[in-house]
Amino acid sequence: MRLCFLVEEHYRHDGMPNEVIRQLTAWGHQVDVVRPGGSLLRMTEVVASGTHDAWVLKTVSGGPGLTLLEAAAAAGMTTVNDARSIRGVRDKALAAAIGRTRGLPMPPTYAVAQPELLREIPAAEYPLVVKPADGSSGRAVHLVSSPAELEAVLPGLAGEHMLIAQPYVPNSGTDIKVYAVGGELFATERCSPLHPDPAVRERRVPLSAEVAAIAAQVGAVYGLDLYGVDVLLGPDGPVVVDVNDFPSFRQVPDAAARVARAVLGLARTGSPAAAAATVGPPRAPHGLPVSIPVQGSPVQASAVPASPVQAPPLQASARAGEAAL
Repeated sequence: MRLCFLVEEHYRHDGMPNEVIRQLTAWGHQVDVVRPGGSLLRMTEVVASGTHDAWVLKTVSGGPGLTLLEAAAAAGMTTVNDARSIRGVRDKALAAAIGRTRGLPMPPTYAVAQPELLREIPAAEYPLVVKPADGSSGRAVHLVSSPAELEAVLPGLAGEHMLIAQPYVPNSGTDIKVYAVGGELFATERCSPLHPDPAVRERRVPLSAEVAAIAAQVGAVYGLDLYGVDVLLGPDGPVVVDVNDFPSFRQVPDAAARVARAVLGLARTGSPAAAAATVGPPRAPHGLPVSIPVQGSPVQASAVPASPVQAPPLQASARAGEAAL
């Protein structure tokens, strides 16, 4: 197969996706790598030839890679994940609207286009977690304890576009990251970015049936096949605080091989999760603070056990190249 990986400069030297690319080429597949943030892109020509079996996105949320992926999808090409599904989680305001209205346990969410509008959030909602709607990798995430503390934070938010704010969910200082790959779920425990503690090391943990059900529901709600879910164990039960397309898959055994096999499967068949999503995501609220009530309850499911990975048969030739399209 011939695949095109869109890889942002931020991930140029990261193990994910570079290890996946190496695994695919070792299995005999051709992988072209495009750096959308560092290339002159001829948008009217770049996806016209249809020479790739699938396009794979590994970029920061606000980068140009998603635009290129959506162009490939509009030209009828297979994308990993589904391009519309990625858009649904990369805009955190939109993700909150989709998730809350479809029964995911997520915090009430306010969205503002101007940082000063955060002052209108009632004092009873504090402490708040404030972050960019297009944020990733913990960028510009603030725990704000009071309206007075908000005033000190506002100048640093001036360069952001859409912001979201959610009431803080009391927790132990760690969160659960659930990775979904190839129909399997893997759970790790790690230090919360709001409570940095060098003594807390990321480690694999057993996946409870309740958290597994929520993680599976996340894939169904957003139409994702490869994804990660950040879950806090709050006083009222698990709460979803973030969803990531194509995460790091840290602590997943044989991660590169598992992700590579999943990419090949999706390149052949398209996205089962996106095809099963019967209702398209609603439009995101813009300009006004929005609070969405919880509706429904999590779907019951069980964790999928791990299974050994079998390498696919080799093809005749392999090449990993970088294309400045």
